[in-house]
Amino acid sequence: MASLFSSERERMKKSGKKKGMPKFRRQEWFRFRRLGEKWRRPRGKDSKMRMGKSGKPAMPSVGYKLPKPVRGLHPSGFAEVMVSNPKDIEGVNPGRQVIRIASSVGRRKREQILARAKELGIRVLNPEVKKRGAEGTEETSG
Repeated sequence: MASLFSSERERMKKSGKKKGMPKFRRQEWFRFRRLGEKWRRPRGKDSKMRMGKSGKPAMPSVGYKLPKPVRGLHPSGFAEVMVSNPKDIEGVNPGRQVIRIASSVGRRKREQILARAKELGIRVLNPEVKKRGAEGTEETSG
């Protein structure tokens, strides 16, 4: 993966697209709302889904795995790097990597990271600054 340049990255992105990738959902997720859609392996003795009967939802298997160079990349084709302070940006390659600011980072440090990323020409996946709701003027009943 040492030389994934834009044209090569596009080719890999297209070959590694999740075409026809089913949405793996829990067995009978549609019947019981409390189950949710999160994947859980069916373990029942007579489960048709576990046995892989036709007409039943698909189960995850090794055949759905993406090619190694594309695996784990952001949908844009870049590798994600988690950043929690402005010093973490220094080793990032703008041609191959994008940054995601950690959720624990506050407003002031987030602004510093955004400014440094703009200087270096690095794309930020979550640039928005969290707005405080009603600026602490919440009313309490009582």
